[in-house]
Amino acid sequence: MKTAGTVQNDKNLERYGLKDVTVNWNLSPEELQKITVEKGMGKETANGTLAINTGKFTGRSPQDRFLVKDDYTEDKVWWGKTNKPVSPENFDKLKNEITKYLSGKEIYARDGYVCAEPEFRTNIRTVTELPWSNLFVYNMFLRPSLKELENFKEDWLILCAPGYVCPDPKAFGIRQGNFSILNFTQKIALVGGSAYTGEMKKGIFSALNLILPTERNVLPMHCSANVGKKGDTAIFFGLSGTGKTTLSADPDRKLIGDDEHGWTNDNTIFNFEGGCYAKVIDLSEEKEPDIFRAVKPGALLENVVFKDNGEPDYEDSSITQNTRVSYPIYHIDNIQETLYANNPKNIFFLTCDAFGVLPPVSKLTPGQAAYHFISGYTAKVAGTEAGITEPVPSFSACFGEPFMPLHPTVYGEMLSKKMTEAGVNVWLINTGWSAGPYGVGSRIKLKYTRAMITAILNGELENVDYDQNFIFGLHMPKYCPGVPSEILDPMNTWLQKGAYVGKAIHLAHSFHLNFEKFAAQASEQIIEGGPLIDQHHQLNEHF
Repeated sequence: MKTAGTVQNDKNLERYGLKDVTVNWNLSPEELQKITVEKGMGKETANGTLAINTGKFTGRSPQDRFLVKDDYTEDKVWWGKTNKPVSPENFDKLKNEITKYLSGKEIYARDGYVCAEPEFRTNIRTVTELPWSNLFVYNMFLRPSLKELENFKEDWLILCAPGYVCPDPKAFGIRQGNFSILNFTQKIALVGGSAYTGEMKKGIFSALNLILPTERNVLPMHCSANVGKKGDTAIFFGLSGTGKTTLSADPDRKLIGDDEHGWTNDNTIFNFEGGCYAKVIDLSEEKEPDIFRAVKPGALLENVVFKDNGEPDYEDSSITQNTRVSYPIYHIDNIQETLYANNPKNIFFLTCDAFGVLPPVSKLTPGQAAYHFISGYTAKVAGTEAGITEPVPSFSACFGEPFMPLHPTVYGEMLSKKMTEAGVNVWLINTGWSAGPYGVGSRIKLKYTRAMITAILNGELENVDYDQNFIFGLHMPKYCPGVPSEILDPMNTWLQKGAYVGKAIHLAHSFHLNFEKFAAQASEQIIEGGPLIDQHHQLNEHF
């Protein structure tokens, strides 16, 4: 086995079944970029940023994600559509297939870790077939010092072989030629047949989402987080398009991280990662200045289209809507250097309600917080036909269902307990529509949403009066600095009050239907945190 690189530790890859490999260890971003370009696997943009194409897969493949079902996982995992089982025997066969495939090749190995809080540090060794996959790992995982690398010992191993496609999926208990599999007993993540780099990142996130709650009593969260000058931490949950990245980027507050965090017993909020993996579709310096400026040498652009002058054309979605950039977090100026902080004070659930019926801002009880956390609601806007569209409710448990191995109520109960113990306020922020649904009303102005969040962070909504929404049970402030009071109660903005009620009942019913699959394992407090009414109730007194 030949090796290249700088730092020597336990580099015997034969113990993983890799034979006669030429290994490039812990190469710098500059070296990995040079190799990628020289091998014709990518090209540089006008400003020198590496850009690659991930091929057939430009996003995760949730149907091809599996967890090994064995003594460790059998009674812990919420098995079903999200968490599909594969046998230990089939895992071993696929692992042998991948190690045989990688043997004899030039490969790239990197040692890094996740979990910025030292007590929970988890070392990850990653072996990749492609040099730019290794650059992604450099960007996204935390980077050990040279001294730490000398005695590095991994807790988890990732084997990533995009070029291996399983020739007989049924014989291996999988759906098709590509797969992403976690083995919690062997502590190995296998990625085969897909070059989409997010499979590695989300694989480790999924592993932490099982290990941290069950073994360390840490709540894992798919969220962004920042900290103010007084040390007060704010957490932002939200699905794609709700404003999570935009609203957590605040010039007056330091960014802890933008995607994955843990919440410890002593109320430390820590970043899992050492970088950011941001969407760049329609990216502009005006809309997302931090991300735009982070696209520079060292970053990795995925599946973008180029203009004639070598500049990325961020508006072009001809390859995919899911164009991405990964970059180390130090590409952002305003960061919390330790990547962890204490004193969580406020949690924001962001939703883009295209039905236009949820309040722009409301304060949640512990039961409501758990209910809305487990629900993970936003609304997608369907395709336009002759200028008319119909919103579609979208629910993703815990705002990250595809990565949650445990039953969502486990995370919901943990959140409710931690927010109560820490005295945290939880807020539902609607960044979607007001004065009617999409196509009738208008999107709530970003300056109003920012004003709401600023008022909350400054404690200015602590002593104002609240009204309760009679359909959803949400507590709506009657006054918020910098926001027109008439928009704070959504029904006030609708010309036809009966139309508001009808649309709101329709959405409330969608919440109830979605929650049915969780209800058997949810406490009474959580169930009571849902909408007060569904389609079977009459509201004559409100017309």
